[in-house]
Amino acid sequence: MIVLFSNEAMLNRLPSAAIVIDAAADEILHANTKAQELLGPDAQPGQRFSGFIYKDLAAFIVFLDEVIYRRQAWTRAVQLIVGDGDRLNVEMRACQLDDSPNRILLLLIDLEEFRWHERVTDTEKLHREGLMGWRRAQEFFSELEHQNQLILNAAGEGIYGVNTKGQTTFVNRAAQEMLGWDTEDLLGKPIHNIIHHHHQDGSVYKAHDCPIYQAFRSEKVNRVEDEVFWRKDGRPIQVEYISTPIYDRNVLAGAVVIFRDVTERKLNDKKLREALAEVAELRDRLEKENAYLQEAITNERAHHDVIGHSPAIRQTHAKIKLVAPTDAPVFITGEIGAGKAIVANSIHKESSRKRRPLIQFRCGSISRRAMEMELFGHVGTGEHSGPDTSGALELANGGTLYLEDICDLPLDLQGELLRVLQDKKFKRVNDARFRNLNIRVIASSAKNVEQEVALGRFREDLYLLLSVFPIHCIPLRDRREDIPELTARILEIMCERLNRKLPIVTERTMQTLMDYHWPGNVRELRNVIERAAIVSTGGKLIVELGQAGQKAETHLRTVRTEKEMQQEVRANLVAALRETGGRVAGKEGAAALLDMKPTTVYSRIEKLQIKDQEWCAD
Repeated sequence: MIVLFSNEAMLNRLPSAAIVIDAAADEILHANTKAQELLGPDAQPGQRFSGFIYKDLAAFIVFLDEVIYRRQAWTRAVQLIVGDGDRLNVEMRACQLDDSPNRILLLLIDLEEFRWHERVTDTEKLHREGLMGWRRAQEFFSELEHQNQLILNAAGEGIYGVNTKGQTTFVNRAAQEMLGWDTEDLLGKPIHNIIHHHHQDGSVYKAHDCPIYQAFRSEKVNRVEDEVFWRKDGRPIQVEYISTPIYDRNVLAGAVVIFRDVTERKLNDKKLREALAEVAELRDRLEKENAYLQEAITNERAHHDVIGHSPAIRQTHAKIKLVAPTDAPVFITGEIGAGKAIVANSIHKESSRKRRPLIQFRCGSISRRAMEMELFGHVGTGEHSGPDTSGALELANGGTLYLEDICDLPLDLQGELLRVLQDKKFKRVNDARFRNLNIRVIASSAKNVEQEVALGRFREDLYLLLSVFPIHCIPLRDRREDIPELTARILEIMCERLNRKLPIVTERTMQTLMDYHWPGNVRELRNVIERAAIVSTGGKLIVELGQAGQKAETHLRTVRTEKEMQQEVRANLVAALRETGGRVAGKEGAAALLDMKPTTVYSRIEKLQIKDQEWCAD
């Protein structure tokens, strides 16, 4: 063996490409003529053999280790590169020479040439077997096609057959319509190369990986739910198919493939998944936005806490602290602008429901029908068609419902509200289904509630249910010691909003604020300070009070009695009604002219007993 392969002439007599290499030095020791023809003129002694390896150097090293360990081995896993970069698929056979463990003889067999030899051999074998074998297979499929052609063409699924060589034997009408190929395009040809050659992502689909061809090897039914077949126009269709092996006298003859086009279904599924994902994303975004808005609302309301250290405010704080941790209903009374909404917000913020919303519902500010739908929600049917909407009760579920000006709620709605609060369930307008309810109720009114009950305008049973824990908001004129602290806090907030420098409040200005009777309470104080923050362009705060608008820096107002102030308020309201022709609501109404809510104007007209003849023109 040593003598043979040390002789270059003997090496050249081998019928295959042969190379002797030094595995340790990665050096070609000898290369016969066939090797040089196969690899090119660079296959010379002294050259590195690894230079002919194409990206498979690790596999080649493993192969050499196997040769050294077993003394011989073979592989088809190593691809060579020759010429100007052409890749060469070879079968590499190797043995270890006896003179040295690192001297290895490599025999290289060109696989393309090898397969050509196989084809020639198969052809010769076919000729030797004669035409009878071919006719037998042909007759089998012809008979099968003849017997089943009508059934196959009537089927809605695409059906085609292949023999063991992968050649098409029959194609039904549905398959031709789905794929665009006719029988002349497919019969007798390798159908995989025509309709199944690439994956949907464009990568090559090798025949030996195809489940249809695997049916020949495993002889099992294969079900595939997510692949593509390629139409004649080059467009892919998504398919589901079943590949079933068929036999002729217990001999595997091929396979039948039944498939359906699921492109539209897959597209609809994808759209549905995308829609659901979009809905989920929208839901998450809305939840985050809701959390953000709730936090923003909480922060905004934090600027309007119950402020002051007067005995009245300390008592209010104590009541809030007592009732907030419970779910007991609270009824807040007090003059307009005295801070009833602020007290309600403070109770909610200190309760166990603070992470859920505080929903404010103004009673009496809109028509009775609209008020009912806004309170209970409605189902869009009949004259009130449109999308279903949630009412204040439903929005407040799990949180707190603040019913502002509760005495202005129509009597029939008072009865419905009473039943809802007692039963803890409600129905939307036009809906037959009851919904469970879990809310904490806070109500408020600027009216004399006992008088409203006595006059029959407010249900006594509803009042008793809501007034478990009453809180009365003291008017600002009765707690004047809180005015400096309120002024400082409101001024700070207004200057921050207006991006203005904080002005100085002089003692004279503060005394003027302390001396004023504040018929509009804290709300009026806030409006006065906001106007002052706007007009005070210098370093000092300039406030204007009353109709005359005197500046506090230069004049002190004359003190008026409470009766005089009530007369002034009454005269001003009569003047507004006269100017608007008695209209209260709307852009041209007295409420807009006075910068007040319509419900407040109606309340004052009733309280001050203003008659139509007082404002009607002569």
